[in-house]
Amino acid sequence: MKHFFLFITFIFLTACSRNTSDENCKFLVNAAVNASVNLNLPQYSQLKFTSNSVYLANQGNKGVIVTNVGGSYRAWDAADPNHEQSPCSLLTITGANAVCGCNDANTYSLFTGGSIGTQLPCGLKEYRVTMSGNSLTITN
Repeated sequence: MKHFFLFITFIFLTACSRNTSDENCKFLVNAAVNASVNLNLPQYSQLKFTSNSVYLANQGNKGVIVTNVGGSYRAWDAADPNHEQSPCSLLTITGANAVCGCNDANTYSLFTGGSIGTQLPCGLKEYRVTMSGNSLTITN
């Protein structure tokens, strides 16, 4: 009888699994990202300082934003994940944040990727950053 209750409990627990997929987070595609950033070049020199960011065009959905988060780097897709892709869904760098150009002006932290102010269902899409010497490689 003990085995029967264990079996029923196991079936109940596995049948009630939660779906972690959020239907609202479907606006970005898995676009290819493979970019190199040489920190010795003038256009990227500001990345040597904490909380500074640069925008890299022609990567991901609408480009990539790379940020120095203090001792390491993070890279985010420059498309607002809470909007269908449109001209206004491109994020712009505003200090340590990224702001959507649409009417709602969704704002995200470039340190965490999470929304600021209004709680939004999707955070920024992050890409892998590896450092070798003075070069960063951003990939997915």
